[in-house]
Amino acid sequence: MPSLSEISRSVKNELAQFEDIFKASMRSDVRIVDLVARYIIRQKGKKIRPRLVLLSAKICGEITERTFRGASLVELLHTATLIHDDVVDNADKRRGIWSINALFKNKVAVLMGDYLLSRGLMISIDGKDYDFLGVITEAVKRMSEGELLQIQKTRKLDIDEETYFRVISDKTASLLETCCVIGAMSTTNDQKFIESMKQFGHSLGMAFQIRDDILDYEGTANLIGKPVGGDIKEKKITLPLIYALNKVSKSEASRIKNVLKNGNDKTKVREIISFVKANNGIDYALKISQNYSVQAKDALNIFPESEMKSSLIKLVDFVTQRDT
Repeated sequence: MPSLSEISRSVKNELAQFEDIFKASMRSDVRIVDLVARYIIRQKGKKIRPRLVLLSAKICGEITERTFRGASLVELLHTATLIHDDVVDNADKRRGIWSINALFKNKVAVLMGDYLLSRGLMISIDGKDYDFLGVITEAVKRMSEGELLQIQKTRKLDIDEETYFRVISDKTASLLETCCVIGAMSTTNDQKFIESMKQFGHSLGMAFQIRDDILDYEGTANLIGKPVGGDIKEKKITLPLIYALNKVSKSEASRIKNVLKNGNDKTKVREIISFVKANNGIDYALKISQNYSVQAKDALNIFPESEMKSSLIKLVDFVTQRDT
């Protein structure tokens, strides 16, 4: 499996430049804001989204200041949503590091998320990147709708495949799609290239989330830093379980849903994981994830062979083949 440093070799210098610009974008003369911002910066995430913006820009043309503004916009939005998610989930840690709400309490966390989102919007306005605003606000709308739809369906435990795909398209794929579109828009006006990168981002995002949901059943820790069985404990029904439930009788499906509904201890989590494995839920989800991987790579066919194209193909493999 390719490493992130190998994938990013073609934009290594630009990524270092982005890091400096991103740090500067978070600064504030309000002491507590600057304190929280510095804490966020110290957390070394994978930065998949800005990498995606830079690679999408470079496959379509030459990286510009506008590209860096776009990368900052999406990373600020992503960081804001993670902070807000931790408040909603009452999460004390993310990837083993104390969350903002655990250290500074919910009120500071919510307001810090708002601050980061507003900083991203201001960067676009100051740079007159008004086309970015339309793309990013649509992503925020979809992400919010996807999260709320999942909450609604989790309460009733009645999610089907069609709804699941809509949820992950809105919750996860929309932001990766946005990264690719903004990257492409920053360096080209060719609608064919922009549309191809949009399709790439959508398929990559779908494959990413399905793989993440699979790892909840078989990994050591999934891509977004939750422990195995985290979705089960939160009563979230994802693709492996949806498929398994459809393979058994109504009475057995009802029994498993009751196990999911009425407890989150280790024994019941193990029972649901065993049920999913026994009914080929993981194999089915892997097949769907691989289909989306192929679609992502196919979306790049419009572009000539290049180091950037190779990097994007490797990124698909990185996202979909990880086991942690």
